[in-house]
Amino acid sequence: MDNSFASLTGKRALVTGASKGIGRAIARELALAGATVVVGYRSGKDEAEQLASEIEGEAVQADVSSPDDAKRLVEEAGDIDVLVNNAGLTRDGLLARMSDDDWRTVLDTNLSSVFYTCRAVTRPMMRKRGGSIVNISSVVGVHGNWGQTNYAASKAGIIGFTKSLARELGSRNIRANVVAPGYVKTQLTEALPEDATDAMVQNTPLGRVAEPQEIAGAVRFLASDDASFITGEVLLVDGGLGM
Repeated sequence: MDNSFASLTGKRALVTGASKGIGRAIARELALAGATVVVGYRSGKDEAEQLASEIEGEAVQADVSSPDDAKRLVEEAGDIDVLVNNAGLTRDGLLARMSDDDWRTVLDTNLSSVFYTCRAVTRPMMRKRGGSIVNISSVVGVHGNWGQTNYAASKAGIIGFTKSLARELGSRNIRANVVAPGYVKTQLTEALPEDATDAMVQNTPLGRVAEPQEIAGAVRFLASDDASFITGEVLLVDGGLGM
């Protein structure tokens, strides 16, 4: 299926962390826009393969926190026009009690993975003088959050990385942008205590959490030729939380 706005007809897209949550919604949205989508996943094989079948794409397993796996994923995905780096996790805790493993795991999964996949797609995109990269950060990467020094560092790093990448690749007609969601209705946020969720909603001017599809729509736009003169941008999709 294709719609005229933000069409991706004829494009091939790779979405990491696409077996569930925001990544799953992004994969569906890009397919709806006409793209052939490769569903990248580390775990959740059944969910990833079911989604790939549903959107007539394909599923490829890889741990993108590994440079070798990330490179293999990009190679198996084929001639990519759109790369969406969505894979990520949290291991929250106060800095004074944070373990080295919790620090490294979050930085490797959330930030190093973006470096590995972007490095792998850069030369192919440069050769064909075109491409769009959309990296998923967070409002936490802009404003910080209690108990999330590791997560905030990884998401802030994505922003600086993407802005630098946009400067490096702009002359080759390759765009790199960031979508920074606020609080989104996923398995992660549904597991939060009710008082924590209430506090999020109270601090969000629109008075609710987002649906994954609302993040996916922003990614679709930035990935498409309708955003052809947008690069190095950070698009907050947060209901006004980050104002």
